Amino acid sequence: MEISGIISAIVIGIVIGVLGRLVVPGRQRIGMLWTIVIGIVAAFVGTGVAAGLGVADTKGVDWVEWLIQIALAALGVAALSKVKVRR
Repeated sequence: MEISGIISAIVIGIVIGVLGRLVVPGRQRIGMLWTIVIGIVAAFVGTGVAAGLGVADTKGVDWVEWLIQIALAALGVAALSKVKVRR
């Protein structure tokens, strides 16, 4: 992966994290920095999952890859929010 790919993954990860946070119902007890970190991780992992499923490179917008990334971000936000509530 080139540096431009890493930078674009970080920027997309920020968007993915915010969208994942919006998908989770209720109040999340985590900060925006954690949301961004979760989004970046979800972007990298989601791209790997999409590549494994063979849907990473399609003509036009990769909607399935985006949905996988957003779903992973939502799961991450919900999981971390539950951990923060228990403390």
